[in-house]
Amino acid sequence: MFTSESVTEGHPDKIADQISDAVLDAILTEDEDARVACETLVSTGLIVLAGEITTSAHPDFGAIARETVREIGYDDEHFGFSHRSCAVLTSIGRQSGDISRGVGRGGAGDQGMMFGYATNETEGMMPVPIAIAHALTRRLAKVRREGTLPWLRPDGKAQVTVEYDEGTPLCVRTVVLSAQHDPSVGKEELESAIKEHVIHPEIPEALMPKRKGLHYHINPTGRFVTGGPHGDAGVTGRKIIVDTYGGLGSHGGGAFSGKDPTKVDRSASYAARWVAKNLVASGLAREVEIQVAYAIGVSRPVSVMVNSYGTGAMPDEDMVRVVRKVFDLRPSAIIDALGLRRPIYRQTASYGHFGRKPRKDGAFSWERTDRIKDLLSAV
Repeated sequence: MFTSESVTEGHPDKIADQISDAVLDAILTEDEDARVACETLVSTGLIVLAGEITTSAHPDFGAIARETVREIGYDDEHFGFSHRSCAVLTSIGRQSGDISRGVGRGGAGDQGMMFGYATNETEGMMPVPIAIAHALTRRLAKVRREGTLPWLRPDGKAQVTVEYDEGTPLCVRTVVLSAQHDPSVGKEELESAIKEHVIHPEIPEALMPKRKGLHYHINPTGRFVTGGPHGDAGVTGRKIIVDTYGGLGSHGGGAFSGKDPTKVDRSASYAARWVAKNLVASGLAREVEIQVAYAIGVSRPVSVMVNSYGTGAMPDEDMVRVVRKVFDLRPSAIIDALGLRRPIYRQTASYGHFGRKPRKDGAFSWERTDRIKDLLSAV
């Protein structure tokens, strides 16, 4: 059994992520060379922005934060948090000159190790548990916004347990789903509606259990009225496993949201996913994990690792040589190859940074499988 979790855009931590990335997008719209590290805290009636930003742009932080909250759906005082009444405090400084010296020469903005992962379990080359968990939380938001279940509120989360047999997903065994709701709706009505409109449409028929049935835990405490920042404080970067692969594969520990692409926590993680996905798409492995590591101010990675979990068509050390030949993993080269100096980040801040389709505006460019021929030629 393996379990993964996703949360809706109305979860407090995801509100924080989206505000941080909305600030980043607003700045990149005016200044593509800006250096941005924006952290957000949300709590009852309060948004706090902090960090280091060096830019020629002049963003209205308060307006950006409030508009993001409104778009998410916290536009009613009865929800305990609203864009109309929340206070916004800012404590923004400039990026350290010591860091800027190294980045200005094309080096990495920090030391650290980053991971990318891909598997042939799903069309999007993501693990089944996190793929279904994201599908459930996206549908929660969809039926709320469309008015299908008008008593839903923005906060929510889903957890999916999948049964495997020697690496092959057999079936979904358990779904845990918590949805913030209006106090007027009863538990039985909520459970029935969530099963009909949210869970059943998103569980593939091939993964429905043939025996023992699917186990449900819907709002297990029986009530979820107090939610969002009114129920729990939220902070940027606290959902890094939701953002990536649901716990399958490794994580270097660095969060993504609020960081411009000179921060390798973000750009190198995107590049590692790009590499991993192309390796799987090319048939060189059924499952693969990539690690890259950097030193601050140094352009080339200090190490590159490939782990194909025994599924590779060639030894992992040979695959490393192929990867180094096909992919330029210097931070500046990653930024150019993936077009990362554009305002494309707010949309990544909920429902995962990976497993999404590349968009015309350049978002999710790291999901392209555009290096298959190059990889096979290098082999």
